[in-house]
Amino acid sequence: MRNILYAGGVGVRGSVGLLLLRVVVGAAFMFHGWPKIQNPTHWMDAHGGSGMPGALQAAAAVSEFGGGLALILGLLTPLAALGIACTMAAALGMVHLPAGHAFVAPGKPSYELAAVYLAASILFGLIGPGKFSSDAFLLGCSKHACGSAALSDGAGVHGHEAARSM
Repeated sequence: MRNILYAGGVGVRGSVGLLLLRVVVGAAFMFHGWPKIQNPTHWMDAHGGSGMPGALQAAAAVSEFGGGLALILGLLTPLAALGIACTMAAALGMVHLPAGHAFVAPGKPSYELAAVYLAASILFGLIGPGKFSSDAFLLGCSKHACGSAALSDGAGVHGHEAARSM
């Protein structure tokens, strides 16, 4: 279970990059999710309605707001990433692609941002949150995970010992 929640195979430099990306994407999702969480079962009504059941609207609202907070904290990152990925896939499949939006269309509706968020959430789901996260703090860094990260960073044997002490 620990390997699912915290892969731990990213070095320090990669972890800094993941931290920055988690904070930016997480903050954006919290801002997107805040108005939805205020009216979680009927927020789609403001957009012309969709016939979407209230429970699924609430799940999307929680995925955006709660998932954004979880990304910032690096807490239960794979679960947060899964929720956000499902929400973005639904946005693409239910809104952007059926409407014929272009990938990039300055000043017009496009699906560029939803696609970027989907890709980022897949990244977090596959790689994890990095060393600077609540997941890493709570689940720890096993010898194997830290060792493999140190070796892949080119740190060699000395880096392996330093990584184990992190």
